[in-house]
Amino acid sequence: MSRPFAPRNSNPASFIRVNGKIRAREVRVIGVDNKQVGIVLLNDAINMARQHGVDLVEISPNAEPPVCRLVDFGKFRYELAKKEKDSRKHQHASTVKEVQLSPRIDPHDLGIKVQHAVNFLCEDMKVKVALKFRGREMQHTEYGFEVVKKFIAEIAPFGHPDFPPKLIGRAINLMISPLPRAKRAKNPRAEDKGEMPPEAPAKQKNSASPAAAPAPKTRVPVAEEPPSGGLGTPFAGLEIK
Repeated sequence: MSRPFAPRNSNPASFIRVNGKIRAREVRVIGVDNKQVGIVLLNDAINMARQHGVDLVEISPNAEPPVCRLVDFGKFRYELAKKEKDSRKHQHASTVKEVQLSPRIDPHDLGIKVQHAVNFLCEDMKVKVALKFRGREMQHTEYGFEVVKKFIAEIAPFGHPDFPPKLIGRAINLMISPLPRAKRAKNPRAEDKGEMPPEAPAKQKNSASPAAAPAPKTRVPVAEEPPSGGLGTPFAGLEIK
């Protein structure tokens, strides 16, 4: 008969035996002060727990005899849940990104692949490098290893290979892990996106050539008016019929 599946979100404290649910005849008891009392009968251990107003909790069922502790089960369950929460907090889900290469890759394309790998490593992701051989390229696998070595040298300030490059089937596989943030170089792409300092435009303005500067406006001389009593306006001598 098959055993039923345990629920996914089950509490680990629900599988712990307490007091009368313990099945052993004798147990090794740890007292309230966390000191070993010794091996006693189960009934004597339960009575000892009742005298101290606590529970007899089985903490190591696989030991011979099982190890039990005199502790409040509610407090013990709280401490157990807190430890589990702290352990989950320190666990990081490792994301793996794949970068594919070829033995005849163009240098410009290789630089783009390197930049993609650098971006992934700077985001604390692992990078899987796969260089695949096609057709007769398998006869010269040394060219593929040269490409992989060049790739490793380019990303050295940001990550390190977990193992040397290996030829598996028709491909060279490699796994690269990011360096710690304290030892990792800064992403050059992020630095290029930074704003230009405020004094830079002033330098460009001062370094501009004088020919590019706008020509000064010349003032057109205006004819001076004649003094009073002179000819007056040029239309003064015209007669209107």
